[in-house]
Amino acid sequence: MHPERSALSRRAFTAGLGGLGLAALLPTGVQSAIAAPGQSKWADRALVSYTALQRYLYLPDTGLYKENHPTQTGENPYSYVWPLREATAATIDVNQLPPAGKRYDDDVKRRFEALELYWDAPRGAYDSYPPEPLGTRGDPFYDDNAVIGLEFIRRYRLSGDREMLRLAARVFDFVIKAWDTDPNRPVPGGMHWVDASWNPYRGAANVTSLASELAAHLYEATGDQRYLAWARRTYDWVREALGRGPGLYANGIRLDETVEETLWTYNSGSMIGAAALLYRSTRDKAHLSRATQDAEAAMTYWTANDRLYNQPAIFNAILFANLLLLESIKPSQSYRDVMTSYAERIWQSNRDESTGLFRFQNSGGGAPDPALRPQTLHQSAAIQTFALLAWQPSDYKFAA
Repeated sequence: MHPERSALSRRAFTAGLGGLGLAALLPTGVQSAIAAPGQSKWADRALVSYTALQRYLYLPDTGLYKENHPTQTGENPYSYVWPLREATAATIDVNQLPPAGKRYDDDVKRRFEALELYWDAPRGAYDSYPPEPLGTRGDPFYDDNAVIGLEFIRRYRLSGDREMLRLAARVFDFVIKAWDTDPNRPVPGGMHWVDASWNPYRGAANVTSLASELAAHLYEATGDQRYLAWARRTYDWVREALGRGPGLYANGIRLDETVEETLWTYNSGSMIGAAALLYRSTRDKAHLSRATQDAEAAMTYWTANDRLYNQPAIFNAILFANLLLLESIKPSQSYRDVMTSYAERIWQSNRDESTGLFRFQNSGGGAPDPALRPQTLHQSAAIQTFALLAWQPSDYKFAA
């Protein structure tokens, strides 16, 4: 889960359709559903974008997705696991549109079945690419596994399915293997990025802060003090080692102890979410104060000088989900205002009206590059953002 991967990943349509309205792009059952009174434009836009995802990028024979549309000769037939995770999150998000939890239940079930096709039992992890017989497997990334674990927790909290809780705990046991145990480091600790000999980071902000969120969720669900200890340890490490002022965190410490200083919106988001979850599970007001301070400072920084628009869309979606998680604890209309402005801009500027698919720069954000193909990752980011804007505020506690 890192923009160094090609086009922010790991590794023909009828022209006349472009002139039709939103409802015409949707299946009949969905048309009637979104035409019902009270449905917002963001619900409409989430659903039409989800329909485009399923039309152009979904592979119903396997339940998997393509990485890009269209697939070119010689490319992998399936996406890496990170885009599938984000499509899973997008599916949950549209399923929670009012009235929640009915319309896409079967789709949600298929997304989680598809994730299991990436499970590598001998390694105890989700590989970045499907193992045999579907694929040739790929190195497991700790951040991929952490965000998959967070989707298991979301599904558990929405459905009560304890199998989802078991799977979240199983993946957490892999994620904590990322912790660096060398006591002689200048700032000991932090989590490696990928379980591979070529891993460049001994302390990555994304893995470590996402692990904190996952651990805090698991503590809240089980009361097991081990999870609370990990949630605090990982959160405190990122603040100490990578904090660059409220709401801003450097990307990671390399194995040679040099720091990769790039700032990303999702690192802001996951630290906001980790603090919010630590407060929710412990009622320690210091965590709520830190979450709020980070959120306000992050909004000030990221909304200046077009920074937010130029960040990868999927990183912004992660930031937004965590802001709404915080809003479920301490309301603030300003978060939704920022989301709305960003969502309107990508709808107007980045969407191809003929297909309903979104294009960005090779970085995954910014103005559309017509030479680049739409991706499952980008489409899922747009869906998540639109759907969350249409959620009932009472559901924000399930946003991340």
